[in-house]
Amino acid sequence: MKTTDTSPPPAAPAPAPEAKPGAAPPRAQEKTGGILNVFSHGMLVIWAFLVVLPLLWAVMTSFKDDRSIFTKPWSLPDTLHFENWSRAWGKAHMSDYFLNTVLVVAGSLVGTLLLGSMAAYVLARFEFRGNRFIYFLFIGGMSFPIILALVPLFYVMNNMALLNTLHGLILVYIAYSLPFTVFFLTAFFRTLPTSIAEAALIDGASHTRTFFQVMLPMAKPGLISVGIFNFLGQWNQYMLPTVLNTDPDRKVLSQGLVQLAVSQGYKGDWSGLFAGLVMAMLPVLAAYVLFQRQVVAGLTAGALK
Repeated sequence: MKTTDTSPPPAAPAPAPEAKPGAAPPRAQEKTGGILNVFSHGMLVIWAFLVVLPLLWAVMTSFKDDRSIFTKPWSLPDTLHFENWSRAWGKAHMSDYFLNTVLVVAGSLVGTLLLGSMAAYVLARFEFRGNRFIYFLFIGGMSFPIILALVPLFYVMNNMALLNTLHGLILVYIAYSLPFTVFFLTAFFRTLPTSIAEAALIDGASHTRTFFQVMLPMAKPGLISVGIFNFLGQWNQYMLPTVLNTDPDRKVLSQGLVQLAVSQGYKGDWSGLFAGLVMAMLPVLAAYVLFQRQVVAGLTAGALK
């Protein structure tokens, strides 16, 4: 008795994809991609080493005495000298400088984000005569060197009785940071969907309520990103407070570090200086560690949308 084979015939092999003219073979492309990945990762490792090593060295040096800093600069401290930190915080008045810096940066950061977001929202969402002119006026402020405005700014602040005051320094920081803030947030507000704002207006919300309760929460990643950049620039600002703030009781951290470096004359307090330097770095590092995800999200939001 014969049996018939009912199994389907074997499928024909799929044709190999045609190679594009001038394209490299797949193996060559994989090899090239692997070389590029190794090179890019190697450069990132070198860059991380160049950034992290000075920070670790500064922290390690802040726990040494002055003699060990010069005789054994690369070795670990034999004894942890915590008195360097207490001396810099108390006797060198770093606590006063730190408090002044916190007050100035907090006030200027709030003012910059509030005014910058309001201006950027109007420029991004409303069409009116002079819109582009105002936008490019802010862009022009980014290209204007602050050093060219120091002399007239000094006389303006003096005529308004704002020299050697913390609130005067806050106003100057806000004006200094607004151009970049408006430029950054204008591009970010343009990526947000307009349908949500239109729905809020149809429901009876005013433009002010729509901005503060609908659009501003949606712009949180952009606000955090530009806030971090402004925080870094304002926290490390040295030129503006040096010219506009000469009162010893109202100096900020950058001025305090210089004062700490030269206060001892020929006998510099190097261990206290490194302790004060680390104190000034810690808030910046903490802010970046806490908000690094939001910074990346804010920078890539426009590209992803």
